[in-house]
Amino acid sequence: MERENFKSRLGFLLVSAGCAIGIGNVWKFPFITGQNGGGVFVLFYLLFLVIMGAPVLTMELAVGRASRKSIVQGYKALEPAGSKWHLHGWVCIIGCYLLMMYYTTVSGWMLNYFVKFAVGEFSNVDSEGVAAVFGDMLASPEQLVGYMVITVILGVLVCSIGIQNGVERVSKVMMVALMVLIVILAGHSLLLNGAGEGVKFYLLPDFSRAAEMGLGNVITAAMNQAFFTLSLGIASMEIFGTYISKDRTLGGEAVSIVALDTFVAIMAGLIIFPACFSYNVDAGAGPSLIFITLPQIFIHMAGGRVWGSLFFLFMTFASMSTVIAVFENLIAAGMDNFGWDRKKSSWINLAILLIGSLPCALGYNVLSNVHLIGGRDILDSEDFIVSNLLLPIGAMIYTLFCTMKFGWGFDKYIEEVNAGEGLKVPKGLRWYFTFGLPVLIIVILVQGLIG
Repeated sequence: MERENFKSRLGFLLVSAGCAIGIGNVWKFPFITGQNGGGVFVLFYLLFLVIMGAPVLTMELAVGRASRKSIVQGYKALEPAGSKWHLHGWVCIIGCYLLMMYYTTVSGWMLNYFVKFAVGEFSNVDSEGVAAVFGDMLASPEQLVGYMVITVILGVLVCSIGIQNGVERVSKVMMVALMVLIVILAGHSLLLNGAGEGVKFYLLPDFSRAAEMGLGNVITAAMNQAFFTLSLGIASMEIFGTYISKDRTLGGEAVSIVALDTFVAIMAGLIIFPACFSYNVDAGAGPSLIFITLPQIFIHMAGGRVWGSLFFLFMTFASMSTVIAVFENLIAAGMDNFGWDRKKSSWINLAILLIGSLPCALGYNVLSNVHLIGGRDILDSEDFIVSNLLLPIGAMIYTLFCTMKFGWGFDKYIEEVNAGEGLKVPKGLRWYFTFGLPVLIIVILVQGLIG
């Protein structure tokens, strides 16, 4: 069956960036930045994106473009005869399912909060009542399952239409809307009284503040965030390499994707930090920042219902762009590995994803007594497996596959990456890619297991 292509390069960039841009950018990045002292963390985050995130991203895209197949068949097309690299492809597919088993629930939280703000549910709530709204949502199986189901159905529906008419068209609209919303929201935050102090904390490096936090802790936190923001290691990006031409180098495309991803993360900070400093709220409040701290700020703002609605619409677009991208990976895997057509693969994946996502959606109510890895609840256990194991181990396997002679090999990888117009990856980076990158990934893996 002939492989569909993106209609335009912009479509590829926006869909690929949409996969990278998600809850990690606009939820985790601001509170991790706050907890790690602001500007110095951001500085190291940008450094690690360049020296670690972008290189591994080129590897995923190269495997996709060279093979024109989703991950299992992609490995089979490129691996030396008799080798078993393709077994990692099946692990990647499992990883994508596991990621979506909890991501769809959290994406549903964003949609739920958008609706709550839009219909005025927060209009008569005081600061203390905001935490109760979040608690009531988690305690309600109807809310959590209902919004998870809506998220899954919407995601599969978009993918079932096809690459150009479904994934590309819808992602373009969502990503453009996301960019417009983030600029409007950041502009509004920057005009608040006291916003300047928030910007200074966020973007001006203060090494004395970083030293208080422990510079080593700040650096490893930045390394982790730079790695995890792109969701590398479970082939969520590989699939998009299969849909693009060889007109442009993958180094240049990877830098463009990383730049878009970083723009959204930085702008999310420009929404949150000025607002937190303006309203004297702790910017390092942790995971509660989005669902408790920010709503407390919105309800005190002039036009807070509108600003809250716009913020959670932006969050919904950010999370749904990832959902659609990973769903496309899973649907394409069904087509490539089992010969299903797009409609059949969509229906089968709809059933798998709905059933697989139920435990997490029920994990804070009906199944709240279930604790798995190290006493974690269902969502945190699933996230631990994906983030702390499958992503770093998968990135290591990709790196070895693309650099070692017993894999695809550096020469073939670099030839694929540098095909076309644009930024070339220097061949002189062979030793860094072969030995330096694996060391950084091992640090991330060990940190994740110890932490």
